[in-house]
Amino acid sequence: MPQREITLRFLAEPTAVNFGGKVHGGAVMKWIDEAGYACAAGWSGRYCVTIYVGGIRFHQPIHIGDMVEVCARIIYTGRTSMHVAVQVSAGDPKTDNRRDTTQCIIVFVAVDDNGHSVAVPAWEPRDDADIALQSYAKNMMALGKEMEQNAIPFGGIASGAKS
Repeated sequence: MPQREITLRFLAEPTAVNFGGKVHGGAVMKWIDEAGYACAAGWSGRYCVTIYVGGIRFHQPIHIGDMVEVCARIIYTGRTSMHVAVQVSAGDPKTDNRRDTTQCIIVFVAVDDNGHSVAVPAWEPRDDADIALQSYAKNMMALGKEMEQNAIPFGGIASGAKS
């Protein structure tokens, strides 16, 4: 059976600090992508690329020196894609107390050496919690498709167009 879940643990270092003295959100997003990739690659046995990140929510700040845990878990698979739920928690390394700080869903696609998508092993829910996570992933997919259909035309932003 492929590996469905992975947890990365490390200390938040001063190099990740933002102007407010906390861990920069961009650093957290990088950690999320790394854990998600490790989870997707472990499940598929392939190199994987990120194709979507959605529903990212920053609940609490992470402090420099906190023990950070980034947990990634497969919650839905398509033919070539894997939806990975990522939960970040942090806290004082001298205690077992952790607070939830960030969460999101990332979709990865497994690819071959030429960059073409390849099939991944199917994941099936095993209990009610798994069914709820899979349902959440499907709802996020539907919401993403709806957002694509109603997308804002961003073409003028980068070109410096004036209104």
